Amino acid sequence: MLKTYRNHRISIVVILFTTMLFSCQDRLNEVRKWDVDEGKPQTAGKGINLFYTDSGAVKANLRTPLMHDFTHLEFAYREFPEGLELDFFDDQNKKNTIIADYGIMYEKTDLVDLQGNVVITTADSTVLNANQLYWDQKRGWVFSDINYNIKLNNGALNEGEGFDANEKFDKFISRSNKGVQIVEENE
Repeated sequence: MLKTYRNHRISIVVILFTTMLFSCQDRLNEVRKWDVDEGKPQTAGKGINLFYTDSGAVKANLRTPLMHDFTHLEFAYREFPEGLELDFFDDQNKKNTIIADYGIMYEKTDLVDLQGNVVITTADSTVLNANQLYWDQKRGWVFSDINYNIKLNNGALNEGEGFDANEKFDKFISRSNKGVQIVEENE
């Protein structure tokens, strides 16, 4: 009888211990879910003024009032919900500027989606305005499927719907447009 009593006591202790262990594990899993809420950014930064340098030379300067970092997600991205201003410098240290009301940069694809009052000003004074455009950083290509207008450094004006261009805007293909072109005559 003493042996049976002892076995029951050990069984009860094991059951209680197992119950407590699983109870703690459930709570731990619940706490971990709070920590990895996919609807919220991993980090957020205010008043960002970020410089990107290569071999001591400034290549880009990003300024934004607010940045949300979602790089913990499978399809990682950074969001600029209050807009951004980006200066980037070419090999001759000439500055090009992009301003937008909203931006999102996708890490895996190096694609940047800029929206709302997007203005690009190049070092040679070309100015492009659009409500939305995409910048493929890997290919150095800028494109849009919606209305835009551009004033080239030679004074030519162009309005249209949809374009493709390289980052320097010396290769610019408009899908449909109207505008004023400057043509030099040979005498």
